[in-house]
Amino acid sequence: MPRNVRMLQPAVIYFVTARCLQRRFLLRPSSETNEVLGGVLARALRLHDVELFVFHFMSNHVHLVVRAPRGNLPRFMQYLMTNISKKIGPLVGWSGAFWQRRYSAEPILDDEALLGRVRYVLAHGVKEGLVRTCLAWPGLSSLPLLLDGQPRTFRWFNWTRRASGNARRERRPRLDPRWAEAEELRLTNLPHPALKRPDTLRRFLRRAVLRIEEVGSRRYRSVLGRTGILRQRPHAKAAPAQRKPRPLCHASIPGMLEAFLEQYRLFAEAFRTASARWRNGDHTAAFPEWAIKPFIWTRSGSP
Repeated sequence: MPRNVRMLQPAVIYFVTARCLQRRFLLRPSSETNEVLGGVLARALRLHDVELFVFHFMSNHVHLVVRAPRGNLPRFMQYLMTNISKKIGPLVGWSGAFWQRRYSAEPILDDEALLGRVRYVLAHGVKEGLVRTCLAWPGLSSLPLLLDGQPRTFRWFNWTRRASGNARRERRPRLDPRWAEAEELRLTNLPHPALKRPDTLRRFLRRAVLRIEEVGSRRYRSVLGRTGILRQRPHAKAAPAQRKPRPLCHASIPGMLEAFLEQYRLFAEAFRTASARWRNGDHTAAFPEWAIKPFIWTRSGSP
C-alpha cells in the first residue's frame, strides 16, 4: 500500500502515532523507561518549540496531539523517535530497528474532533482491558499533568558526556546521575474555546474519564492490572490485530471534511507532478506549499 503524501501545515493540530517494530512491548512501563521517555520528550519539545497538548505511551506505541507552529513537525518527530530508540533499546536489550514504520500524522480539523482525539488518548489502558482506571496506567501519560496543570521534571541522559574522556574508561551505567540534565515537561493548554479555564478543563477530563471507565468496566470482567503490565517481556509481541487504513484527517463537520479532502487531492496531484520532474533531474520543479521534497541520492562527485 503506497504511503500518503505528507501535507503538514504549521497552524494545524495533528494526531500522531508511532508503533514499535512488530508490535513488541519495547516501551513497556518501568521507572527507568518512564524517566528516559519523559526526558527525551521534554528535550525534544524545548529544542524544537513544538506545542504538545496530550500524549500517552503504551507498551508498543505512542500517541501525541501536537502542533508545530514553525512547520518543523518532521524534525521534531525525527529527534523524538531517534532518541527513544537509542536510549530505550539498550535498556530493554534490543538492537536494530525499533519502530514499525514512519509515524502517522493526521490533521484535526475542528474543536469537536479535537475533543474526540483527547478522549481517545485518555482511554488507552482502559479500553484494552489492561487497567480499571485511567490513572492506574503505570506508563507515561499526560493525564496527571492535565489534571493539576503543573509541569514535571525528568532527566535527560547526556550520553555524549558518558562516551568522552575519563567517563568512557570508567564505564559508568547508562543512567548514572552524572550524565543527567534536568528537563521540564510542560503541556500547552488545549486550544478549545470552552476549556480555556482550568476548572472547565478539569470538569471535562473528569467526565471523560468517568465515561471511559464505565465503558471499560462493562466490557471487561477482569483486567491484566499494573503487576501484569510490569511483568510483560519487552521483546514479546501483542496479539495480532486487524489492520485498518489510517484516516486522512479527523473532522466532525461533513463540509469541513469534504473541503479538506479536495484540498488534499489537489495538493497530492501537484506534489506528484513536481516530484516526477524533481526525480528526473529538473530541480526547478515547483512543489506545493507545505510539501517535503524527495531526497535524491547523487553519484559520487556529482553536484
